[in-house]
Amino acid sequence: MQWLAEICVKRPVFATVLSLTILVIGGVFYTQLGVDQFPKIDFPVVVVTTVQPGAAPEDIEKDVSDKVEAAVNTISGVDELRSVSSEGISQVIIQFKLEKNNDVAAQEVQQKINLALPDLPKGIDPPIVMKFDPDSSPILFVAVNAKGRDIREITDIADRVVRRRVESVSGVGQAILIGARKRQINVAVDPLKLKALGLTPGEVGAAINAQNITLPGGRIDTSRDYLTLRVNGRVPSIDAMKAIIIRESTGRAIRLDEVADVEDGVADVESSALWNGEPTVLLAIRKQSGTNTVAVVDSVKDRLADIQAELPKGFTLEVQRDGSQVIRTGAAAVTEHLILGAIFAAL
Repeated sequence: MQWLAEICVKRPVFATVLSLTILVIGGVFYTQLGVDQFPKIDFPVVVVTTVQPGAAPEDIEKDVSDKVEAAVNTISGVDELRSVSSEGISQVIIQFKLEKNNDVAAQEVQQKINLALPDLPKGIDPPIVMKFDPDSSPILFVAVNAKGRDIREITDIADRVVRRRVESVSGVGQAILIGARKRQINVAVDPLKLKALGLTPGEVGAAINAQNITLPGGRIDTSRDYLTLRVNGRVPSIDAMKAIIIRESTGRAIRLDEVADVEDGVADVESSALWNGEPTVLLAIRKQSGTNTVAVVDSVKDRLADIQAELPKGFTLEVQRDGSQVIRTGAAAVTEHLILGAIFAAL
């Protein structure tokens, strides 16, 4: 590189033009670089989640968590193994050594869990094996507000309109509803009436399932085309559900409304969100793994502006927390330092 230094000393104008060219080209391409909070790293961590509705934490730990830990503890490369047992849910976190391939670790854990299934309690949901992904954290929280509106109506708009439009944005992986309460038909049986008529809750549930279902009806060949048939057995209204026959006894039919109260209500509360003291629905937006956080947030905000124009009167969308702000602040500070460094270098 001595010859380059010699040329720059003898030809200062050439050296200045070369430096300015490098600065201009570098500045142009720097503005096109993707910015994110963390580098793309696959941590060798696998989480096994098992759900057993209604089970006590002590039973979850003894019957599920301990058996899952015993099954995966034989896998090579395990660095740390811990579990969290709460009511109805078991989470076992397996952390491997850094040299362990994340995909291989997940496959080995899945194989061990499949072998341990016969030892787990009956009636549990199939265990879910997931790799730990730093990109799975929500990058944006958006509140769907409608002052004076029912939470069920807000949930319907948030799920049917906002969520579907947001999830179609390039780079968005999932939009989760927080504080939503969807429509649900609640059937509250009266145990005294059931006992008087000699019925059980199981018979009531079986009758509802059998008489509220759509079944395939086969196919008809019309020589030129095929017609697909189906038997539509869904009840069209609450009154039709109340008229479902539970059992025919002593010459008469026992209807559902004779033993239960049928209500067109909402699902039980699983999460809650408030905005200025009013119930609201939050959308926790996650990006796809490997995509740029800042670019995805900008695309979502542009789409929110379009969605706002389509919402019914009284509905508003408000960004509650923007995960890209920390990234933008850090990138601005780095850019400022680079510009100052380039100026001093030029001088």
